[in-house]
Amino acid sequence: MDGSEDPSVSSAKNSATDYLLRIGEGDDSASEGLMELLYDDLRAIASRMMHSERPNHTLQPTAVVHEAYLRLIDQKHTDWKNRAHFLAVSAEIIRRILIDYARKQNAAKRGGNNQRVTLDNHLAMCEERDLDLLALDEAMNRLALLNERQTKVIELRFYGGMTEKEVATVLGVSRTTIADDWSVARAWLSRELSGEQRP
Repeated sequence: MDGSEDPSVSSAKNSATDYLLRIGEGDDSASEGLMELLYDDLRAIASRMMHSERPNHTLQPTAVVHEAYLRLIDQKHTDWKNRAHFLAVSAEIIRRILIDYARKQNAAKRGGNNQRVTLDNHLAMCEERDLDLLALDEAMNRLALLNERQTKVIELRFYGGMTEKEVATVLGVSRTTIADDWSVARAWLSRELSGEQRP
């Protein structure tokens, strides 16, 4: 061992991979163990995404985690690679749950205020940092038409809280490529969300 990773973290990752392999082989009993093992990770993703929404938000991170987990385990044909792959898909599903919820809330209010999110300091897409969750989602959908990988990088880093190294592993490219994608995608989204005219 080179000492670069805590043995308990490595063990947890290996256990998650084992559970995922068992689920892929049709072992339904592995789902409970996986949920117990990765619950904190899933809740951290949900909490990060919901961090700056209004205090009286009726959707709680715990409920989001359970809904996401049910959707994840229901994906019988997913070829789970490892823990990072599972968490990457989790981030995407949690994003969809929150967007669906925001759309329903806005429809119920007949165009009321959209859900707002505050981007973490490391994202720094725009000066005010307070963004409309639906506007961000729409901008990311437009970005996906131009560059799907850059969209995944934003999703995994902002929504999933992954490091550049983790994202590089999930997407199978170099860390330098991820850093470049991260920089370009942030600049593009900043321009989109600030309403600047594109050439």
